[in-house]
Amino acid sequence: SVNKTAGAFVISAAGGVQNIPSAGIKPINRHNSSFSPKTIMNMTVDPAYPGTAVERMMAVRSRVAALTSDDLNGNWENVRRRILWAGGLKDLPTSIPGQGYTGHSFNDSNHVDLTCMLDKENDNLNDGSVKQIAVGNLLGPGIRIATLPELGPGGSWSTCANGCDQEPPQDVAHVQFRSRIAFKLVWVPNPAFDRFALLDDDGEELARGRATEGLPSLYQRQLNYSIVKGSKYAKVVDAIAQEYVS
Repeated sequence: SVNKTAGAFVISAAGGVQNIPSAGIKPINRHNSSFSPKTIMNMTVDPAYPGTAVERMMAVRSRVAALTSDDLNGNWENVRRRILWAGGLKDLPTSIPGQGYTGHSFNDSNHVDLTCMLDKENDNLNDGSVKQIAVGNLLGPGIRIATLPELGPGGSWSTCANGCDQEPPQDVAHVQFRSRIAFKLVWVPNPAFDRFALLDDDGEELARGRATEGLPSLYQRQLNYSIVKGSKYAKVVDAIAQEYVS
């Protein structure tokens, strides 16, 4: 169980939520899906990625842990809506791009990083540090429209994963927003490319599923895997793919 008397928490360099050391309080296991975000205090900070909305990120991971087999398997559009909900995003497929549109989220190779950033980071621009992403890349207005507020302070967005194969990651979440990812969707390189995994910032598995119809194109699913190939975000999906080698 989590000791609720801890005065503050930080994110360790390895990505684990830990309390600032004090007598009788043990580090919190980030893989404990029963950990309630309500126990994280307002002082929660991430010294390595200070733009992270940590309370919101943990609430998102709690929702991911609560997704059922029915949520994660079947018609892709239904599955995608549940992933949006878990990530704290509204399903807005008819909104104007830049004004809350989320029809692209998890629907192509690249917009697969669920990022929870502090409100003050929403309007951060790409100064050119994130390669293959437009300079500027103003996302703040859309984030504010599409974010579900009940998961805590900050915003949610499906940011681009380009650059995540480097260490440390050089993608939009980690560079433009100075934030960890709550999760990343990666398609499994099994023969059909019809399975996927949701991974945390360290590349550890949070959930997995299989889409049976209405998937993004095979090209987009293959390209999604190529973005992470050889990185910490490929280890889990490579292992899953081995389970389906004939």
